[in-house]
Amino acid sequence: MEVLKIATAGSVDDGKSTLIGRILYDTKSLTTDKLEAIEKTSKQKGYDYLDFSLATDGLVAEREQGITIDVAHIYFSTAKKSYIIADTPGHVEYTRNMVTGASTSQASVILIDARKGVIEQTNRHFFINNLLRIKDVVVAINKMDLVDYSEDIYNKIKADFESLMSKRDYQDQKITFIPVSALKGDNVVNRSDKMPWFTGQSLLEHLEALDKKDIFNVGTPRFPVQYVIRPKTEDFHDFRGYAGKVYGGELSVGDDIVVLPSQTKSKIKDIYFYNEKYQTASRRSSVTITLENDINVSRGDMIVKDGDLPTIDKQFTANICWMDATQLTTSGKYIVQHGVNKVLAKVDKIHYKINPDYSGIETDVTGLNVNDIAQVTFKLNKPIFYDQFKNHRTNGSFILIDTQTNNTVGAGFIQ
Repeated sequence: MEVLKIATAGSVDDGKSTLIGRILYDTKSLTTDKLEAIEKTSKQKGYDYLDFSLATDGLVAEREQGITIDVAHIYFSTAKKSYIIADTPGHVEYTRNMVTGASTSQASVILIDARKGVIEQTNRHFFINNLLRIKDVVVAINKMDLVDYSEDIYNKIKADFESLMSKRDYQDQKITFIPVSALKGDNVVNRSDKMPWFTGQSLLEHLEALDKKDIFNVGTPRFPVQYVIRPKTEDFHDFRGYAGKVYGGELSVGDDIVVLPSQTKSKIKDIYFYNEKYQTASRRSSVTITLENDINVSRGDMIVKDGDLPTIDKQFTANICWMDATQLTTSGKYIVQHGVNKVLAKVDKIHYKINPDYSGIETDVTGLNVNDIAQVTFKLNKPIFYDQFKNHRTNGSFILIDTQTNNTVGAGFIQ
């Protein structure tokens, strides 16, 4: 079954957790004990409704404050798809959490409180979706029940957001506007009869209808080798297979390939999944590949199609989100983990800091603090093979690791 990863974003009290809880409730994805706990806690708080945010806010501090602090991943399925929803926090100080939650998502839902409209934090959420090249974005205008399901208010917010869209640099996004009430369930799973002026799909109907071609960037196949399989048994004495995951495209038996970094050429002989053979390995499938020639391939090498090589270089420029309390500084040394490869890197130059509210850039920056986003050039101690993030989300992204603490301190997207 197809799996769709979705990131949610919204300011404080816009109703992200309530929206997800409503989806779980209306799709009958809540367990009996979870539903009973929600009913009990809602009564204890004196509510005359079910507090669906309790279905997702797992930390004690989240339940006490009624806010989302950490990224929560929620899993549920319908007859058509399986879903993983990253419920990301809306506070400015949790920008790094939003980036983390959205970095692996194929679609996104941005919530806007119908009473407040487009606010500064909405700019940040849209900026992050633009930065991470998320192709399908739903703008869910929530709490329509609190504005008497007004079409005029919906149209005003839609127009304001469309003005914001003119500032983006990623034009392949599809933006869909849906008026909802997460608390009442209007247009979340089922279409509402309280907004006859809206003739579009409900939120879940839209997600159910998404096609892979609408949410995946069309890329080229990249196969980072995770493990070399040598069984050393009598039946498989000469077997040499390369296990990994296909990113960005498809690989087929008979394809002419190049192994990086050696740039040795060969052809794909067989493609295995456990004990079954396949003619083609599709995007995101984990398989084992054998080659026609007995050549040297190791963990960390990459198999690509001949004539379709990535960039091979000891330097690159990337937009990074800094996630650590200790500053990133010019000449600072870090480990770049790009796929399965770890390479020592030095900060060569901080070009500028990007204000994620679309208010511009800041130059003459000498360091980055937690949650800062900036364009930075790195120099490496050995080459890596990468693509631009806009062309290949997996092979164009990396994380930064502190050489002293071994903590993950940043996430980067190669330009």
